[in-house]
Amino acid sequence: MIYCCWWCLKSECFKFDGAVQNGVCCGASPVNPGVKNSNYCLPAYTAYKNYDYTEPGRNNEQPGLCGLSNLGNTCFMNSAIQCLSNTPPLTEYFLNDKYQEELNFDNPLGMRGEIAKSYAELIKQMWSGKYSYVTPRAFKTQVGRFAPQFSGYQQQDCQELLAFLLDGLHEDLNRIRKKPYIQLKDADGRPDKVVAEEAWENHLKRNDSIIVDIFHGLFKSTLVCPECAKISVTFDPFCYLTLPLPMKKERSLEVYLVRMDPLAKPMQYKVVVPKIGNILDLCTALSTLSGVAADKMIVTDIYNHRFHRIFAMDENLSSIMERDDIYVFEITLNRTEDTDQVIIPVCLREKFRHTGYSHHSGSSLFGQPFLMAVPRNNTEDKLYNLLLLRMCRYVKTSTESEESEGSLHCCKDHGINGNGPNGIHEEGSPSEMETDEPDDESSQDQELPSENENSQSEDSVGGDNDSENGLSTEETCKGQLLTGHKKRLFTFQFNNLGNTDINYIKDDTRHIRFDDRQLRLDERSFLALDWDPELKKRYFDDNAAEDFEKHESVEYKPPKKPFVKLKDCIELFTTKEKLGAEDPWYCPNCKEHQQATKKLDLWSLPPVLVVHLKRFSYSRYMRDKLDTLVDFPITDLDMSEFLINPNAGPCRYNLIAVSNHYGGMGGGHYTAFAKNKDDGKWYYFDDSSVSTASEDQIVSKAAYVLFYQRQDTFSGTGFFPLDREANQGASASTGSPLERDEDGNENDVDNEHCMHTN
Repeated sequence: MIYCCWWCLKSECFKFDGAVQNGVCCGASPVNPGVKNSNYCLPAYTAYKNYDYTEPGRNNEQPGLCGLSNLGNTCFMNSAIQCLSNTPPLTEYFLNDKYQEELNFDNPLGMRGEIAKSYAELIKQMWSGKYSYVTPRAFKTQVGRFAPQFSGYQQQDCQELLAFLLDGLHEDLNRIRKKPYIQLKDADGRPDKVVAEEAWENHLKRNDSIIVDIFHGLFKSTLVCPECAKISVTFDPFCYLTLPLPMKKERSLEVYLVRMDPLAKPMQYKVVVPKIGNILDLCTALSTLSGVAADKMIVTDIYNHRFHRIFAMDENLSSIMERDDIYVFEITLNRTEDTDQVIIPVCLREKFRHTGYSHHSGSSLFGQPFLMAVPRNNTEDKLYNLLLLRMCRYVKTSTESEESEGSLHCCKDHGINGNGPNGIHEEGSPSEMETDEPDDESSQDQELPSENENSQSEDSVGGDNDSENGLSTEETCKGQLLTGHKKRLFTFQFNNLGNTDINYIKDDTRHIRFDDRQLRLDERSFLALDWDPELKKRYFDDNAAEDFEKHESVEYKPPKKPFVKLKDCIELFTTKEKLGAEDPWYCPNCKEHQQATKKLDLWSLPPVLVVHLKRFSYSRYMRDKLDTLVDFPITDLDMSEFLINPNAGPCRYNLIAVSNHYGGMGGGHYTAFAKNKDDGKWYYFDDSSVSTASEDQIVSKAAYVLFYQRQDTFSGTGFFPLDREANQGASASTGSPLERDEDGNENDVDNEHCMHTN
């Protein structure tokens, strides 16, 4: 017989082994070419008896100890399947073929039974005891057909797949063939018992499946209007509990404070700031530690020897990552009132000259850039000396012999002290600080090239620009050497931050203007200081430039809470909260949307409780994964204290499976721990690999989704009694369809299950 691989449409002849029924050339199930659709898509129903590739066990494998191949970022799916596979009542249901009787092919909300059939075949493969692992490509294809978000090979969320799979199995196996329309009612002051019974019965009229039997519970939702005090009480079913984790409201950041005093080394601080705060909060915290006023600070992000970003005070702290190098500069001028001063960013560059046959020259950034306040109107000589003073801590003073050769400038040569704005006061002789006026008219205003020729993006402030991209001080003013023809340690070039809108710059407000040898600077000006390699080697002290001191706050480590308990998360789940402005509640009394207070309470719990720990946090300001260690019990999880149903009996649960996520928001890896229902031992499932595990390995920071089974549903090694005929005497009012008779008749027999609603 000729089989066709529907994955690659290649017909092949296969010789079947009696023990292993595989007939796939690239990863698909064998189908008859005659049943292939004309558009080469998968037929509506194909028996998936071959899971692409299976690895036969060396001997008879323990049923259920079967790995799943990773098809490419499908570890999230493998983890979810292993957890469901080791949920005894669900697996027994499929292994005993009870699903065959309840397949719902006509449910418009279902998948024509395809998800249930594909899942059943996969479970039978995994529990056959024949294979050490199988490749679930056909199952993934079926999931992708009905949920396109899972059709590719991108990393996905395990919990999202679980939610889809449980819902898909429910609709494919829904015993209700025609769902009636039900008008939902508010409590309107009626007793909780009455409203809960009504809500559960209404739920069962439309939803009755093995998934409801095993996983569905009921919680109470109470909303209170802040305007008219209207109280709205509803009871809603749930399939899993999504529990929030206690979040830290603060975070610590390490920053460097660069003081105004040029001789002071930068100091590293550790500041505690709100997680949802702004740059002003950072400055306020730093001001408390350093004594520098917050309004005299400018916060920057330095990367690769340049200013990657200069922050505004109202920007969110979420834009600062842990790995960022944050430098805060002390600036004495008042940026709103002092119009005679301007703050300019300065970066350092080392020039390279062409050698040999190379005709290329350029520059590379080095050292730490800095901010400084200078007069808007300045001469080149004065600006040079201000810059030299700013770097005097790590720029060496020239020797007497060197001064006789080149009269290199240093800070002390001009009698400059730190008493003026930005710690600078000029007292130099005019003959040393200024040059003679040129005789011809060519000395009049020389402006920068137009902005589209001389612009840079904000992310590349202080980039590698040669003289053609800026204005070299030695190339202006007719090529004369300034400062009395004395050789300088560095030259400097002007640039701008590069707003690409040419209309932004008025004709009379260029970033740098030369009027009678005066430099006119504005807030968008910045400087690049170009150093000759030889002069840099002789006079620039790299070690001193990089040196800094540590404040005692850096050494302080606040005490960390080692873990939170699962019950802490449940208490947080049931805590009253105020709805956000973006998620208001429509009050039927006020006829308006209101920010009501909301409280959730647990009324009844299912035989298998799925707990989703909300580790991934999303907000307007940040996205983060919480790696908080949640301490959850392996046995005897007592949920009775959280049930508000006064008639609920003891509810004790044992852990049966855990889905783990290792990594962060951008990606990671999923694995699973699960307890085998036959031998009662724990195992670790990592894609195709299966290994034994101990209980002390299970509780970890990676735990993401927990599966608990109620103790009264265990029988022997974990078999769950699903025979509906055996429960004909149970009451529907308990809230569990497992306790109804086959015809759905209600009885008044009391029981002690946690699904009580009376």
